[in-house]
Amino acid sequence: MLRSVNDMSGFHLVATDGEIGHVEEFYFDDERWALRYVVVNSGNWLAGRQTLISPFSVTQVDWEKRLLHVALTKSQVKHSPDIDTHQPVSRQMEAKYADYYGYPYYWGSPFLWGAEGHPALAARRPTMAPATTTFAAAASSAVKGPAVTGVSVTGRLNTNGTAAPARVIPPDIHLRSTQEVSAYSIAATDGELGHVEDFIVEEDSWAIRYLVVDTHKWWAGKKVMIAPKWIASIDWAQANVHVTLPREGIKQSPTYNGTALLSRAYEEQLYGHYGQPGYWLN
Repeated sequence: MLRSVNDMSGFHLVATDGEIGHVEEFYFDDERWALRYVVVNSGNWLAGRQTLISPFSVTQVDWEKRLLHVALTKSQVKHSPDIDTHQPVSRQMEAKYADYYGYPYYWGSPFLWGAEGHPALAARRPTMAPATTTFAAAASSAVKGPAVTGVSVTGRLNTNGTAAPARVIPPDIHLRSTQEVSAYSIAATDGELGHVEDFIVEEDSWAIRYLVVDTHKWWAGKKVMIAPKWIASIDWAQANVHVTLPREGIKQSPTYNGTALLSRAYEEQLYGHYGQPGYWLN
């Protein structure tokens, strides 16, 4: 099922032993286009400290009560690595965070979430490994491919207690803020057409399937959907998203009026309008 990121803003997060804060925003991966972390405002509980929660910890999303249930204790969250959410989060910091919680590394794999499958599948498995272990499959996938210059990580253990080989963690930064990008302008091949207003994500995989674009400055009241695969480039310094589509083609595309209309029939109509195969066919 497809969901609006804006609709999840303000959801309360519930650990196994109590509430830990509310959803402030999300960090997404600009290479694979998936929500990688929930940015949690802890409120008075941790003196306003912001923490990151991976979808791997989410066990249930209660849309009626606006709750995210996570398989973590308050103590785990309290003692998690400090992350300055006002600064770019490096891959090194992500690795430290993943090691603490026992998450698999999602990068360095041909799959969206690494070797463990997407978060909804992981949530159906037994409790995740403690922070002193690693996921061997994810570890092996992380070292495949061309050599990179980065940070060598040692001292990790395999699930059987044996020492894991040192791995090189690329220093690249690919996490972006949904709040920040929501203000970016959208440019077609022949001119500007609006700005990013929202993101539409797949509930199980947390994959971003569409950007919602507000075009009211050009076409009164019309909102349209742009899939990440139709993005040519993003100018992060100038806050611009460039797409591979012409303005007139976008203007004639099916109008977006809310998530209630996001059926597979609507998606087929949208992709058919652009003569593109749907992502669900891959």
